[in-house]
Order: sequence, then structure tokens, then C-alpha cells
Amino acid sequence: MQRHPTFGAALAITLVFVLAACGTTQSSPSPTASPGAPGTDAPETDAPASAGAPSGEPIVVGSTLSLTGAFAATAALHQIAGELFVEQLNASGGLLGRPVEWQLLDDESVQDNVGPLYDRLITQEGVDLIISPYATPNIIAAMGAAERHGFVMPQHTAVHAPLMTYECQFPAWSLGPEPNVFMPNELFDALETLDNPPQSIVAVTNAGGSTDFITRGLADDPDDPGLLTIAEERGIEVLADIPYPPGNTEWGPIAQQVADADADAVIMNSLGIESASLIEAMEQLDYRPPIMFSLFPAPGPLLGLGEAADGHLSVSVFEPNEPLIEAMGEEVRAIVEEFQSRADAAGLPYAAFETQAAGSWTAWEILAAGVEAAGSLDQEAICDALHAEGAATTFHGQLTFDPEGNNFWASDQGIKQIQDGDWVMVWPEDLAAAELRGP
Repeated sequence: MQRHPTFGAALAITLVFVLAACGTTQSSPSPTASPGAPGTDAPETDAPASAGAPSGEPIVVGSTLSLTGAFAATAALHQIAGELFVEQLNASGGLLGRPVEWQLLDDESVQDNVGPLYDRLITQEGVDLIISPYATPNIIAAMGAAERHGFVMPQHTAVHAPLMTYECQFPAWSLGPEPNVFMPNELFDALETLDNPPQSIVAVTNAGGSTDFITRGLADDPDDPGLLTIAEERGIEVLADIPYPPGNTEWGPIAQQVADADADAVIMNSLGIESASLIEAMEQLDYRPPIMFSLFPAPGPLLGLGEAADGHLSVSVFEPNEPLIEAMGEEVRAIVEEFQSRADAAGLPYAAFETQAAGSWTAWEILAAGVEAAGSLDQEAICDALHAEGAATTFHGQLTFDPEGNNFWASDQGIKQIQDGDWVMVWPEDLAAAELRGP
């Protein structure tokens, strides 16, 4: 896959920031809005999206996001990205020449809420299309509803390819078909470029399904590789393996175990604010590891720790670093600046357009590409079109989707680092905005 083609060609979306009347969230579909499920008599048009204002009955996209609860801070980024994308889509002709509305429900960060809400959106609210919620557990629940009703579901952030078996889910963020192999190797490849690469690690792992398999491999396959076995294969000693339960709030004992091991690097396969919480607990012990990495952190809280988190590493598919924006062009700059303006206005503590927002943007692009390629709202036709033609995307180039690999494409993810109070892409070299710094 070639990263970053001509970005203005992606979906032929011109980046004109016009507030489209139909681009609001939490809107209700019109009483006659059709479900658009396979085999229904939903009114459709084969006409391509026009360059003028869209007209006719709105196409309604339904989804949930965690507007409240534990995932709300990150879900807010997805909400702003989705609102901006829908407005731009409508400003450039909508889908199939019709305006697009986004009907958004709050899943309250509770996985058990997600499936019933998607059932409701499809069977009662009569949405035409769906897009995923945020967070792997919620995405898996939504995927079950999508499969029950035969709906295509682009999804932002679930990278656990072996679990994403529904052939009409389409990932917008990929660590390839074997993320538990790709992720540790990418990190160790980056660290090996340092003058003194780490010879020992401590693994600290959220034992939930979206992170534990990166450390240990698939639970049902004792020979499946993960961080622990890959480290040993590469001659890196694992001094401690520290799992913790999802929702953990007791970081003092874990911090003590990390400090006692005193490894060259701490590799934390974690979620949200967990890595920031561990750093704060280690600071209480006056201990700071030479190198620390966290897998899926909330980026703002880590920056908020100041010097305590300087040099911290994580994953990224895009960072709004000036060299990267300059290379990608003015259309990307416009997206980044408008997103940040809206996130600042919403009072978000971290307003940068980065991995989470890029994942949402890409998922919306996949959905729009499938509809336009199919020329209709028929779900089977959309799914078939995406398998046949893929999708042109702004932040990943032309994507292709192979059902044999659960639609996960060759990863172009990179590594970022906190340098001088900001996140900066440092790996691989062709995406780096700065050099990786050692301890």
C-alpha cells in the first residue's frame, strides 16, 4: 500500500467548511426514512453525487458513541471528527446526490448497551447506514448487531483482527492481520536504533481483550506469539510480567513492582489514563523508568504530566506535526485546523487531530466510498463494492480489504514520542518528524 496519495482525490471531497443544515448530530431521521437493509424497498438513486447542493430525502447514518461514562473524553474526539466530515460531505454534494444526517445515541460507555441501541437504530429508527462506536468492546457488540441485520459497519479503532470476523466490518486503523506480532516488533525495531537499546523490559498489561493478546498472544493458542515471547526471541530479558484487571485503580503496588524490577524499559499495553496513573504512582516512589511505552493511552493526560512523561512513547497513525502536514498538503492542514478550532471551542483538554480523529475520518471515508461505488444503499452491494474496489482515504491512501484477513490491511502505523511538551512522530523514518530520543 502506498501511503498518502493525492489527498484531494479522496472521495472528491472539497474541504470547504460550510455548516450544512443536515450535518448535525443526534438528529432524528424523517418519518419516512427507510432502513436500507438488504432486500428492502428503500428508495435509492444511481445518480452520482453532484457538485451542487444535495437534495431529496436525507440518508441517515446511525451510531452510538460514549457521550458519557469512562470513554467519553476520547469519544468526544470521534464526535467532532464525524460532525466535521458530515458537514464537508454535504458541502460537496452529499451521498448519491442526497444530504446526509448522523443520528447519534449515547451508549454511556457500557458494552451491554451497544447491541440493543444498534438494533434500535436499524429496526425502529430505520437508519440507512451505520458506523461504529468507540472502543474495542463496544465495537465488537455493534458488530454483532451489524451482522444480525446484514449491515456494513466501518469501524474506527478495533485492531484485534482475529476477533473481527464479520466480513462486512471494515477497519479504519490496522495493525495488520497479526497485531500481536506487528506491534512488539515495530516497537523493538524503533528502540534498536538508539545508541543504547534496552536489554530488559517490564511488561504491564491490562488483562482485557483489546490489550492482553498483544502481550501474550491469542488466549486459545499457547504457541501464538506476543510481546513476551518476541522480546525473548530478540534477546531482551523480561524481568517482570504484571497483568492488572480492567478498571484497576490501585496503582501503588504495580508501581512498586515496576520499580523493584528496574528494567531498561517499561512496556505498558494499556488503555486511556492508565499509563498516566502508573507514572503518577511511580513518581510517588521517586522512580522514573529510562524508557516507557503505552499502547492506547489518552494523549492529553500524559502531556499534562509535564517532565514526568517526557520521552514517553506510544502508537500513532497521524500526528499534526508541521513537517507531516507540509508534505500532505493544504487540504489536510484545513482538516487539522478546523478540528482543533472545534475541539478548543468544546473545551476538550487535548484538541489535536491525531490517531483517534484520523480513525474516525477514515471510517467515514470508507462508508462514503462504499456507497458511491455501489451506487445505492443496498448493504450487500456496498460490502461487495468495498471488497472489490477498496477505498481512497486521506490519511492512509488507497485501502484494500481482503475477507481472508478479516479486511485488515498492511499497517502503516508509526511510533510517537513526547518531546518538549508535544507528541511527535519518530518512527518509521519515512514518517518521522523528529529523531527518536533515548533516555
